[in-house]
Amino acid sequence: MNKIKSIVVAGLGITLGLASCDSGNFRRTPGHIYAPDMTYSRAYDAYTSNPNLGKDSLISHLPVSGTIARGHAMPDHIAEGDSNAYKTFNTTEKFADADMKEGKRLFNIYCGICHGTALDGNGPLYSSGKFAAMPANFKDAKYLHMPVGQMYAAIKYGKNMMGSYAGQLDPHQRWMVIAYIKKVQSENGGDAFTMGTEAPKADTAKTVAKADKAVAETKTK
Repeated sequence: MNKIKSIVVAGLGITLGLASCDSGNFRRTPGHIYAPDMTYSRAYDAYTSNPNLGKDSLISHLPVSGTIARGHAMPDHIAEGDSNAYKTFNTTEKFADADMKEGKRLFNIYCGICHGTALDGNGPLYSSGKFAAMPANFKDAKYLHMPVGQMYAAIKYGKNMMGSYAGQLDPHQRWMVIAYIKKVQSENGGDAFTMGTEAPKADTAKTVAKADKAVAETKTK
């Protein structure tokens, strides 16, 4: 019996001794590893060479052609100074009431200080005498029919004394601001607003009158 007790005590002692030698998760001799290249993979720094990555062997690659990073918009491909392209540049986006409200909010934050929250060019900086020249009055005939592409280019690259707002407004936000401006202009003698989610309603009375006239002309013939 004493012999069994001695063996048990010795076993416990050996176990405690081995445990006391454990230095935690770090050991100088971790033992044999089945696949060391998977346990200790070799790291490559960005912009360095990696022989496992094809012909150019570059760690940092360009995005796959035609793809867009999550959260980014399509590039607009509009070059600075190309005034002809400005006039034809447009968007297929349509804007709901919530977008129009956001466009108004962004306009008041970034544009209203110069152009005025009423879009009349009489913003605080001009009315206070800080500017010698009046900023664009979007209700003036000169700007009522301005192409949206020209407005977009002015926001992206700046125009005259106005600097670029590309850093403050992303492409979608620029279009929301422009949609808001065009909505206000359409209510002040500008072109019919076509950037909303609903198609512009046809004038029923004029359509009926044209149809009646066509029928009458056909009968007289």
